[in-house]
Amino acid sequence: MSALSAVRPPGGPRPPRGLPLRWKIAALAAATACLVAVAVGLLVHVWTAHEIRYRAERNAFNGVYEAMDAYRRTGTLTGGARLDPRDLPQSLRDLKDDARHVSYGGNLPGSMDPTVWGAQRTAGPGSPVLAVQIAIHNDFQDLYRLDATMAVASVIALAVTTPLAVFGAGLLGRRLGRVSETAARISAGDLDARTGPTRGGDEVSDIAATVDLMADTLSRRLRDERRFTADVAHELRTPVGGLLAAADLLPAGETEDLLRARVRDLRGLVEDLLEISRLDAGAERPVRARVPLAAVVTEAVARTGFDAEVIEVDGSGGSGGGFGGGAGATVETDPRRLERIVANLVVNAHRHGGAPVRVTVDAGARTVVVRDHGPGFPTDLLAGGPRRFHTGAAERGTGHGLGLTIAVGQTQVLGAVLLLENAPDGGAVATLRLPG
Repeated sequence: MSALSAVRPPGGPRPPRGLPLRWKIAALAAATACLVAVAVGLLVHVWTAHEIRYRAERNAFNGVYEAMDAYRRTGTLTGGARLDPRDLPQSLRDLKDDARHVSYGGNLPGSMDPTVWGAQRTAGPGSPVLAVQIAIHNDFQDLYRLDATMAVASVIALAVTTPLAVFGAGLLGRRLGRVSETAARISAGDLDARTGPTRGGDEVSDIAATVDLMADTLSRRLRDERRFTADVAHELRTPVGGLLAAADLLPAGETEDLLRARVRDLRGLVEDLLEISRLDAGAERPVRARVPLAAVVTEAVARTGFDAEVIEVDGSGGSGGGFGGGAGATVETDPRRLERIVANLVVNAHRHGGAPVRVTVDAGARTVVVRDHGPGFPTDLLAGGPRRFHTGAAERGTGHGLGLTIAVGQTQVLGAVLLLENAPDGGAVATLRLPG
């Protein structure tokens, strides 16, 4: 399985962002307003339509009563009443009693809405049916105009509220952006970054205060740790130097060689701790010069004392034929820090990886790739980056875990990028990309 870990300088590229928060909130507000408008519109439409039908049924019922009273008293038809009209619904034509009934019938010419009929037999069974027809077309036309008016009002309200929602969400987004910017600065190493007081007294203010409190605690703990590391390294430097001088006074032999090697290792550890302290304190500044990349890398590999094949390729990725015509390609960088990074990567590949170790230099692309054929980088290192005094898997050997940590720190000083990954066919691959 292949994994990837990238160490980038502060202020490096961020992953692509999705839709801004203010547009999400505005879309949610617009969608909510639309749902409310639709729900209110449907409720008003249904209730008004029911009221129109109820009023029409009541008018038809009362109209039959008044027309029947006039018909029985005077024998004349009033109020638009008719006897056995042709378009009377069949349910009212076949009445079995002389009570008043109401039903819906066909539409009037040019109308899409049904009419309401009220009917009652004038006498017993078999007698004519007196019927009154109530048209509700005009009422429904008013209802349709009301629907259109509500739709237009909803669109206007939506056009007004959406910009207000965008503006309000923008204020919230800017406040959250300040908190995010502070957290990004802290993660980039600016331990003095703070959001400060924010207006509103809401959850965003709580988040800002919590981030600032976290930054205060983290800054205090990191400074204590760095101070302790620097103090220990400085205090050890003198006795270690004394031990190394005392070892020179011992008679030659196996014991003297073993002691000298251990003291030398201890001195190297102290120097590494001091270098890490300077990197943590941000006191390191690059001294740039234009140098031949392949020559600097070759010199750095040679100084490690380990066997590693150095291969130079041209800018297209093809072989440059050793260090012939392309050996003079130059880059602008700090050669001392570049040598330190390459040396640490090569030493790490030999101590924790496996032979053969190859170093590929591409001056055109400003990259240096160190590849070994061991068990590869541990998963936790690829996920979280190198950690001091942590060497990962046991099969990767022993050590203090400072080599990669220093390489990462020097990479950040150069403004470069260090990619750590495992090759598909096995082995660790470290790619250093210098800035253009």
